[in-house]
Amino acid sequence: MSQYDIDQHTHANRATTALSRDQAFEMLSNRRRRWVLYYLEDHGGGPVDLRSLVDTVSAWEHDTSIDELSWKKRKRVYTALRQSHLPKMERAGAIEYDADRGQVALTDEARTLQLYLEYVPERDIPWHQYYLGLAAIASALTAVTWLSVPPFDGLGGLALAGVVTGMLVISATVHAYHARQSRLGTLRVPPR
Repeated sequence: MSQYDIDQHTHANRATTALSRDQAFEMLSNRRRRWVLYYLEDHGGGPVDLRSLVDTVSAWEHDTSIDELSWKKRKRVYTALRQSHLPKMERAGAIEYDADRGQVALTDEARTLQLYLEYVPERDIPWHQYYLGLAAIASALTAVTWLSVPPFDGLGGLALAGVVTGMLVISATVHAYHARQSRLGTLRVPPR
């Protein structure tokens, strides 16, 4: 069997084995593995050099710059990634890891994991509540216009539709911007 056949067989087996939710949470239970996914996503999925991955994850872990990292700190992260985390991630099908070349890349299966990595700020309002509030405001505005309550008694149907549409357009634009900024790979330092 040639190397091409082995690669195709491995790829075919991975394609039929989707990560379960439990496997996804197991994979993401370690911060270093999350940071590997984050780094790879931030670099277009790879392949990336293991050294640059180790340097960046070490800097994040020790909250310092790459230039200020000691050899010991890099070595600890390198050893953990090379011996434990990267092989585990490869077995799960989240990454392709070539230990001989020192290269790491995301697989299509990693997209499943990334759904769980969306960054949600602690003090963020849930968008479904925001839109319920927006619907309540639009309903109240419609009711006071229909009942001719001053100062809304002069507001016509077209003006009311324009105000409600404007509220929706502005809200949808802010929501889209917020969602884009909260996606994996848009922050320079990953969420802890």
